[in-house]
Amino acid sequence: MRRNNKISTGIVLAGVLVLSLLFSGCIKKIALKKVAGALTADGGTVFSGDDDPQLVADALPFALKTYESLLQSLPDDPKLLFATGRAFCMYAYAFVHVPADTISDTRITEKIEHLLRAKKLYLRSKKYLLKAIELQHPGFNKLINADKTDSALMRISLQDSALLYWAGAAWMGAFTADKFDMTLAVDMPKPVAFMNRLLALNEAYDNGSVHDFFISYYGGMPQSMGGSEKKAREHFKRSVELSKGESTAPYLALATSVCISKQYVQEFKDLLAQVCAVDADKNVPNRLAATINQKKARWLLDHIDNYFLPEEETGNIQENNE
Repeated sequence: MRRNNKISTGIVLAGVLVLSLLFSGCIKKIALKKVAGALTADGGTVFSGDDDPQLVADALPFALKTYESLLQSLPDDPKLLFATGRAFCMYAYAFVHVPADTISDTRITEKIEHLLRAKKLYLRSKKYLLKAIELQHPGFNKLINADKTDSALMRISLQDSALLYWAGAAWMGAFTADKFDMTLAVDMPKPVAFMNRLLALNEAYDNGSVHDFFISYYGGMPQSMGGSEKKAREHFKRSVELSKGESTAPYLALATSVCISKQYVQEFKDLLAQVCAVDADKNVPNRLAATINQKKARWLLDHIDNYFLPEEETGNIQENNE
């Protein structure tokens, strides 16, 4: 933890220096690139590896504005665009969207306000990430906007795995935050196509995170829109295999999609118990996500009546013969 604090202090000091120099105009682009390179270096876990969500929630907004300040001088730096887009997506999900889901429906106005804020943050993330892809593959966004998504995605290679994942996650996140936005609803096949391309290229990316996406997608969608319990469970099995059971994400995804939609209350409880039982310290790069997921799992268990009718409580998992 001491090491993380030192790194956090370094980032804050670097941010203060960058902001002051940007406003004074006393720094050259080459120096800015060095700072940007330090902030976007691969392998850092200063945020994702922390076990204190509140600390990260307090620190991230400053980091986000530091990234955006750098982008004003380095608007075409792909690594900086990626780091900025990923950070906005992480912040939107962990510290705006997830808390919004825990707001009671009796406070619907407040809940909607938080969800719409999450949507705006997701869309900002998507903008940065799509620009990063465009810089790597000129013409990509023109094809996407012309509804030639498959042609655009054929340009994507294995080395673009992270860009694909976060762009798809941000785009789909905006839709899940506001399902009444018809523009996002019409475009929903596009982020799904991004994830399908990642599935074909690199299914093991980030311990199988793309499978977690499809657990929620197939498990949460009605059958008329492509939902499938069978497919959701196939992705669940593969995610657990790839993460060696050390990720909280597949258990939480199955519980909050299939189990709620099908009213499998006992499986819901069992899956959330598994979320809480995962040792977050075994997977340091994803320790923050595990900590947040465990907090959400405990909240769901405490508010189980919000999702299940008492007379439908049963331990039997029904088989889906699709």
